[in-house]
Amino acid sequence: MLAPGLQVVFCGLNPGLTARRDGHSFSSPSNRFWRLMHLAGFTPRLLRADEERDLLEFGCGITAAVARPTRSAAELRTGDYLAAAPDLEVKMRRFGPANLAFLGKAAFSAINGRSDCDWGRQNVVFEGARTWVLPNPSGLNRAFSLDRLVGYYRCLKAEI
Repeated sequence: MLAPGLQVVFCGLNPGLTARRDGHSFSSPSNRFWRLMHLAGFTPRLLRADEERDLLEFGCGITAAVARPTRSAAELRTGDYLAAAPDLEVKMRRFGPANLAFLGKAAFSAINGRSDCDWGRQNVVFEGARTWVLPNPSGLNRAFSLDRLVGYYRCLKAEI
């Protein structure tokens, strides 16, 4: 779900099986993406996954690094990200967002060949977009509390 000239595109690793079944991004009840969008100030109200198109009104879009759905992103390998990178490049050139936020380090690291990235803004421009690496909002990512996630996402919001 993209449109030209967005402030930020959130790039998930790949769709989950729930998203494939429901037809909406981040639709698993355990995924914290929609709460994060609201709590970090990207949306004025809490959106549901079936309202994902409304995110465009707030200057935000969603895409995935790899189109193939899996139960867990751990099923993806570096080769999956590298094979999908040309499609992501085409999307970013076509839509020209100001910022591209990778949700998790795996896709950014594989595509850019950098295993040393930290959370936050990166010193890499991806097809004209400033890049960010934010913790993945998946409910499977138990290393980050909701409060910690909100803090990282608010850092991006403050700079756009």
